[in-house]
Amino acid sequence: MKKFFGVIFFSWLTIATPVSAQTNDWPTSKQVENTSELWLGLYTKYRIQERLYYYGEYHLRSRDFAREMAQIYLRFGISYIVNPNFEFTAGVVTPFYWAPKPVAENTDAVVPQYRGWQQFLFIMPFPRLKIYHQLRTEQRWRRDYEVGSPFELTHRFRYKILGYFPLNHHKLESNTLFLSMYEEIFIQAGKSIVFNHLEDNRVFVGLGYILNDNIQFQTGYQWSFRHRNSPFVYENRHMLRFSVYHNFDFYQRKEMRSKSISRIDPIGHH
Repeated sequence: MKKFFGVIFFSWLTIATPVSAQTNDWPTSKQVENTSELWLGLYTKYRIQERLYYYGEYHLRSRDFAREMAQIYLRFGISYIVNPNFEFTAGVVTPFYWAPKPVAENTDAVVPQYRGWQQFLFIMPFPRLKIYHQLRTEQRWRRDYEVGSPFELTHRFRYKILGYFPLNHHKLESNTLFLSMYEEIFIQAGKSIVFNHLEDNRVFVGLGYILNDNIQFQTGYQWSFRHRNSPFVYENRHMLRFSVYHNFDFYQRKEMRSKSISRIDPIGHH
């Protein structure tokens, strides 16, 4: 019996000691890194049927502001206009990620990713303010930069609240300068997601200009706070964004103007 308890006590020591030592090695405070990026984007929304629109996003993103290539981001979808204040969109996304330089051995310089996505957009119009609630889900097949690494499926859930306020007119119309603001929360899930379920938090503030019913511009500053491949390391991303929005009606443009349900919103959405 003494030998039995002796074995149990020795086994406990061999298990507990490494854990205690490892615990003592854990950081006592979080590490925050600051990075800068430049994001250029083109957003398109083209009416193809009475209630159907083609929706597209095309992005070019760089690290260290504009010194290092980071990502080409292509999003495609079909939008269905349920009513003037609600629409549904679904499609595919094909982003390409550049590995951080210098590229190590056994590393792919560019890695693709494949996604499906769905979006619900709710619009709240006020006399001088327009607010959007955007719910987006994504199914992501992604892999590491290591050569031959397998694709793994993860899921992402996004909520964004956007606001647009005209500055030189009482409503959002042609030749209007407007204030643009939003915040977006990213939550991810999947077998490979261990500690960073809250993936990202993005805040944007900027200015936009509606040239006409078809073209508008936006530019501004975006701040992002997220984990960086460790439960103790975080990243502050400081991003300058410039975006162009293009709308067009390929289906009875004149008739579209007389029907509020099929009216193209002069403010695009991200």
